[in-house]
Amino acid sequence: MRLTPTERDRLLLFTAAELARSRRARGLRLNVPEATALISDAVCEAAREGARLAEAIEAGRAVLGPDDVLPGVSDIVTEIHVEAVFDDGTRLAVVTDPFGGGSLGPEAPGAVIAADRPEPAPETAEIEVVNTASVPISVTSHFHFFEVNPRLSFDRAAAYGRRLAVPAGSTVRFDPGAARTVRLAEIGGARVVVGFAGLVDGPLDAPGAFEAAMHRARACGYLGA
Repeated sequence: MRLTPTERDRLLLFTAAELARSRRARGLRLNVPEATALISDAVCEAAREGARLAEAIEAGRAVLGPDDVLPGVSDIVTEIHVEAVFDDGTRLAVVTDPFGGGSLGPEAPGAVIAADRPEPAPETAEIEVVNTASVPISVTSHFHFFEVNPRLSFDRAAAYGRRLAVPAGSTVRFDPGAARTVRLAEIGGARVVVGFAGLVDGPLDAPGAFEAAMHRARACGYLGA
């Protein structure tokens, strides 16, 4: 039997998860790789059974509690990222707070201490999006929304330099023919966009970047441009 690299990785993950299940059944508390494998496997299996992204993430979060892992594990592993195959394609699932709490406090290894003056939340904007395609379209959290599928109709100019204001790794689904209002947040950091649909491929705020991106979008038939 010939397996693709992705299939081999999935079997390796399943094997590690089986080892973790066996040790947990014997009353052992799990270490970092064992806990990570077990939660990741639960997400992949939920996706295989037809769950949506949010449901698969919840399935992974429900597997283990702080008492199931060795001391310090819940402070070190604060997020688990795993690519799972859903009915509508491969999605990155991000399981935040995978053990439901159990932090040992600010003295624990890898603890995160909040600043006295946290950074203000990025400004957001709401736009209405209509899916004119005959199939569902899903958009991930950090995709430059200006460059999403050309069959999504919305104010492209208002979406320039913005992404979905949803948790990292999650997606928003647009059903065929349906209208949906979404909230967009400004892309932060250095504000450099490379890849996606190739409409920008550089600094968002460079002189003429917005005008050039709009011209490319119109030339390529992007609705709303």
